[in-house]
Amino acid sequence: MLCSVYRSSKKEGLYVYVLEDAGLDHLPEPVMKQLGEPTLALTVDLSKRNSLGQENIAEVRDNLMSRGFHIQMPKDIEHLVTQAADESRQPPW
Repeated sequence: MLCSVYRSSKKEGLYVYVLEDAGLDHLPEPVMKQLGEPTLALTVDLSKRNSLGQENIAEVRDNLMSRGFHIQMPKDIEHLVTQAADESRQPPW
């Protein structure tokens, strides 16, 4: 499972993980706004790793498969951005 990790130009400590071949086009608008001009930070093969530095690797894998992305950010604002991204994917009715 190859994963690309992009760094935000707007928020220090904000990173978005996506499957390498997926790109960023499918990300919800609130996530893209927070990224600004994303920069590729690294590409990592999650199938060959047992852990990640600051993230739970099982959670990253689960989010990639269920949402198509995983957000890593400073823990004090994580729930707000995740909630906004989830709400933008809900039907308006």
